[in-house]
Amino acid sequence: MKTIIAANWKMFKTRADAASYAVDLARGLEGGLPAGREVLLFPPYTALAVVAEAAGQTPGLAVGGQNVYPDAEGAFTGEISPAMLLDAGASWVLAGHSERRHIFHEDPAFVARKAAFALEQGLNVMLCVGETLSEREAGRLEAVLEAQLAPVCAALPPSLGGEALARRLAVAYEPVWAIGTGKVAGPPEVQEAHAVTRALLQRALGDAALQLPVLYGGSVKPANAATLLGLDNVNGLLVGGASLEAQSFLQIVFC
Repeated sequence: MKTIIAANWKMFKTRADAASYAVDLARGLEGGLPAGREVLLFPPYTALAVVAEAAGQTPGLAVGGQNVYPDAEGAFTGEISPAMLLDAGASWVLAGHSERRHIFHEDPAFVARKAAFALEQGLNVMLCVGETLSEREAGRLEAVLEAQLAPVCAALPPSLGGEALARRLAVAYEPVWAIGTGKVAGPPEVQEAHAVTRALLQRALGDAALQLPVLYGGSVKPANAATLLGLDNVNGLLVGGASLEAQSFLQIVFC
């Protein structure tokens, strides 16, 4: 199974910042990536084309959008369509990031619509799931993850299955309480959550779910990246703050 190391820049970097970063990253990747490893960058919309141009010349590096609207076009001020993302050079998109769910109040049904439509339109999707601290303390980890995963699994295009599904869909588990807080879920907590995620995916999708990459995201840093990647059912990392500097991110890529 491939290992994905992804950088979510969130609302950071101008085009000039992104171009400089892309040059530094490309230089760092000149010697090639470890076998089976892929790198994804999720820059802001304004920097997509700049980063995609650099990515197109770097094997193993791809670019994605941070969000998408589930319609081809229309009167949706401030939104972006799959066609627009593809046109800018993106091949991936995030869906259901905790900040979209909790700040912008996107519910599981809407996230499922976005993920399904993006897949139908040719984008690969990284679906983000995770619980808040109060939900974990209340013993609701499995219930929360099921509520977030089940609608997406039910909405997947019927034609997408087997190896195609594994190539085009990834899941990122993000404990909401560990994003941007400096806190990291300990190995037992990560393994528990990833085991639950894998079991729920297999329940919904059958054996095809065994090949889906499940990433961990939540205050990932160079110091803890290798430990996290060594855990069962952790097939990659979704990196936030530590991805904003190229050298820091490269340390994680090659950990």
